[in-house]
Amino acid sequence: MIWSLCVGFFIGSIAGAFFDSNERPGCFITALVGLLGSVIGQLFLGNWGPHLADMALIPSILGAILLIAIFGRYLYKH
Repeated sequence: MIWSLCVGFFIGSIAGAFFDSNERPGCFITALVGLLGSVIGQLFLGNWGPHLADMALIPSILGAILLIAIFGRYLYKH
């Protein structure tokens, strides 16, 4: 469980780095975005690429980027 949260935080951090913002969400929101992005990315893009904690990293990062692109105004206050 803790390993999954750490990997979710890693995925959310990478996805958040693609967006320019002065204010960043906290650790919990970043991990949540990473975990939800992993579910969405693997659901739509499949389960390919390198894996950590049973999460395919490339589809997970792309899913997290999609989440931030859609809900970024609520996560990142500009």
